[in-house]
Amino acid sequence: MLNKVTLIGAPTDIGAGARGASMGPEALRVANIGPILEGHGLEVKDRGNLSGPANPWLPPTDGYRHLPEVAAWNRLVHDAVYEELSDGRMPILLGGDHCLGLGSISAVARHCRDTGKKLRVLWLDAHADFNTSALTPSGNIHGMPVACLCGFGPRELIEIGGQVPAISPKWVRQIGIRSVDPGEKRFVHEQGLEVFDMRYIDEMGMRHAMELALATLDANTHLHVSFDVDFLDPEIAPGVGTTVPGGPTYREAQLCMEMIADTGRMGSLDVVELNPALDVRNKTAQVAVDLIESLFGKSTLMRPKV
Repeated sequence: MLNKVTLIGAPTDIGAGARGASMGPEALRVANIGPILEGHGLEVKDRGNLSGPANPWLPPTDGYRHLPEVAAWNRLVHDAVYEELSDGRMPILLGGDHCLGLGSISAVARHCRDTGKKLRVLWLDAHADFNTSALTPSGNIHGMPVACLCGFGPRELIEIGGQVPAISPKWVRQIGIRSVDPGEKRFVHEQGLEVFDMRYIDEMGMRHAMELALATLDANTHLHVSFDVDFLDPEIAPGVGTTVPGGPTYREAQLCMEMIADTGRMGSLDVVELNPALDVRNKTAQVAVDLIESLFGKSTLMRPKV
């Protein structure tokens, strides 16, 4: 795992259905994400916030809300993430809503093509985000980034990163899913995404789900983690715009993060959908930073590793 990390703020709720995710980057900074990571021996650079178009808060046009602005923000994110990867640093995208995963993951995929690496994407989320304009009436693009990355979406979005599709569905492992539209569910099955939903986690446990999600990683694999804070149960993380009951507990989430850390393969990270306007005393940001710390080696493990 790289020991040089760069924080990149993307303060926008351009793809979301509720205002407030634009304040997420500052909430994570208030929760001391930089100093805490430095405490684990990492060299942390904070690039500050990207500056993109304002949210016009308009209804959908031809099935998409704010498509030009979403495309502009994702191009900015793509360029910033790609630059840090090219410089041998680990980008940590501080969102912002989850539409920004399109820009960050297209940049990671481009970097993997440059370097001949395989890509594995862990999508930690309550939602599959595999909608298209034909499947969802809202037009909110934060419900579409995985579909766009896999080549299903408007040209302005699927071409970011220079190759269509940017990724294969076979590279994605989704964890914690528990809210999927009926048409979206059919589409997920048609495309063969590997989904470890909450029923699977209830039946088999987080350990088994993560063992399968992380299987076959090797030294030539770049692991990208896209962490939507609504992955967590709202009891521990109320500060999101799209809460869905029945998510992973604090302990399940810690195990998930520690098992990712154990691989030593994480090369990039998104932290998205934190909405301080809906939070209680920055509780959700603090929980998110605590879990991010576990991605970088904080562990509850007392017994020797075998």
